[in-house]
Amino acid sequence: MWRAGLIAVACGLIPAPAGEVESPWERNAWVRSDADTAVLEPPPHAGGGQSTAWRYFDQVPQPSMIFRKRLLHPGAAIGVHPLTHDEVYYLLEGNGQLHVDGAMRPVSAGTAIYLRKGARVGLRQVGEDGLLLIISYPPPAGSP
Repeated sequence: MWRAGLIAVACGLIPAPAGEVESPWERNAWVRSDADTAVLEPPPHAGGGQSTAWRYFDQVPQPSMIFRKRLLHPGAAIGVHPLTHDEVYYLLEGNGQLHVDGAMRPVSAGTAIYLRKGARVGLRQVGEDGLLLIISYPPPAGSP
């Protein structure tokens, strides 16, 4: 149990006990592994299917950006939704069908996609293999 507490302090999940000097790891750096953050869940925006999400930095206080990885399992999709901020997708593995304002376009691994605020976007996995992507965007206004 004590190791879990030390790990939580070292990763910045809980503050260091009173009287102890805070290290740069607790103040200015958060290090997360895939193994510690992977969660099986439905994709966002009611796209359907199943996905694995890596929400690396949800515990970072007052972040200036969101950075996540998501695997859309075969047949899964991020549902079409309006963007309230600019967003970037980078496709690491697999193939997909990108929806932007009613237009469709095939996309594949090695593709970077910059999406503007106000666009209606969605992404569907196609083919036999999952679609693995990185997603980055600013946090919602007013979030802690």
